Amino acid sequence: MSEEKKLKVTAEPHQLSISLERTFDYPKDLVFKAFEDSELIKQWWGVSENITIDAHEPKAGGSWRYVEKSTDEKGNDVEYAFHGVHHTFSKEEGVIVRTFEFEGMPGHVLLETLNFVEEDGKTTINGISVFQSHKDREGMMSQGMEWGANKSYNQLEELLHKIQ
Repeated sequence: MSEEKKLKVTAEPHQLSISLERTFDYPKDLVFKAFEDSELIKQWWGVSENITIDAHEPKAGGSWRYVEKSTDEKGNDVEYAFHGVHHTFSKEEGVIVRTFEFEGMPGHVLLETLNFVEEDGKTTINGISVFQSHKDREGMMSQGMEWGANKSYNQLEELLHKIQ
């Protein structure tokens, strides 16, 4: 398997966005498939090992809802759910545009754009998340967005190695 890579995160001051960039040693079609196939998503998305896909319609206008189930430090079962709507979902164009909302903080919706760019058999995902306010953006950063995204993309790298 390829060496572990770090997610590049850019959060410029006074902006409402956060940019994410990560390169995978695999072709675009394979990387995009991991975002398209709900069975594959369950194997890499999130920070819990127990992911339920309640909805995943990989098309423009299609909804999505993922639930992470885990146990907290006190031994209690906890769930964290996320949902949104795909505005664009195009393998040909290599782009996904969707809303993203953490159900634990309803009403704080961001717009996420993921561009998949292949060069020399490697695919770079360039992502940008646009928030409604600076407070929302800083709240997401302070709650471990960078750590969680990096963990998910490391898991994606492992999955791609297995299914190539």
